[in-house]
Formats: sequence, C-alpha cells, structure tokens
Amino acid sequence: MTFIPFLIAAILLAITPGPGITYVVARTVAGGRSEGMASCLGTALGGLFHVAAAALGLSLLIARSAMLFGIVKYVGAAYLIYLGIRLLLRKHEAADIAPVASHGARRAFREGILVEALNVKTALFFLAFLPQFVSPDHTLIPQLVLLGSICVTLNTLVDVGAVLAATRLLKSSTARAARARLLTRTSGAVMLGLGGYLALARRTIAL
Repeated sequence: MTFIPFLIAAILLAITPGPGITYVVARTVAGGRSEGMASCLGTALGGLFHVAAAALGLSLLIARSAMLFGIVKYVGAAYLIYLGIRLLLRKHEAADIAPVASHGARRAFREGILVEALNVKTALFFLAFLPQFVSPDHTLIPQLVLLGSICVTLNTLVDVGAVLAATRLLKSSTARAARARLLTRTSGAVMLGLGGYLALARRTIAL
C-alpha cells in the first residue's frame, strides 16, 4: 500500500522549516494574527491551483501515452532523490524573517495566492511527487486531487501553527535550531529512500 509512505513523506515535508513558514511568520509580524491567517489561506488556495494543474496535466499525459507517463514517474523519482540529497547536505541556518509592511488581511490573502500559485518549485514538486503514489487499480484524476489536497492541508496546518507560535519562532533558540536540523535530515533521508524505492517499483497504471 502506497498511502502510508505518502502520508509519512507528506507530514515530514510539511513540518520541515522552509520558505512557506518564513513567509507566513513575516506576515504575522507585520500585521498580526489576522494577516498571518489570511496569508495561510491564500497560500492554501495557491497550492490547490498546483494540485488542479498537476491532475489535469498528468491525466492528459497518460491519455496520450502510458509509456510517457511512466517516464515522468521515473523522472519524478529521480527528482525526489535529488531533493533528499539536497536536504541531507543542506547547511541549516536560522531563517531570516524579512521585514514586510502591513497592508491588511485582504491583501495578505491575495498575495498569498499569488506567491504560491507562481511558485515554480511547488509545481515541479507536485508533478514529481504525486504520480509516485497513484494506484493502478483506480482512475488517475481523483487520486491526484486527493493526494495533492492532503499535501496542501498538511502544509496549511503547519503554517497556521507557525502563525500561532510566531513570537516563539522569532526567538533565538539552540534547541529549536537542533530540532529543525533533525527534521531536515529526517525528511532528506525519507525522500532519498522513497525516490530509490519508487524508482524500482512497478510503473504500470490503468487508463
């Protein structure tokens, strides 16, 4: 069953410190909790845009050629290995919370959508990550939408948690830095292992 490995990887990736958490915390610092929450909602909708794009694009791809879709899965597995290596080699530094001006919750919401929707790295990740966990016994699009929505939900929950704990996140803490390094290394190892496992797994899928 591929759902459990997917869920483990999705959770680890969601809780690994990254630009998304830094962005919503910066918004919280600038405009308070309401602006931070609005930015979380915006990035969630922007993430769903990538889910829809991946589902439609990959479904069209497999409709044209199952073999081509298989190639995409191999490339995706290689990309996951690449992400894992990068996480393992990454030198963790304290995230810089860039100062931003407060412009209200509505603007934070709109900007959150644009920031995530225009994020090329998110698009590449969904195209590489989601196809690895689809089942050959079920139709493609509902699976991609479900898995992608789970990823977006987990990321949003972590962002909301970051907003609620923004004051603590901004304080320097050696213990917190050590935990962040551990999460990063763990996520890297999981992605590396998943990439290798999925590259060797069966690649067939029903139309």
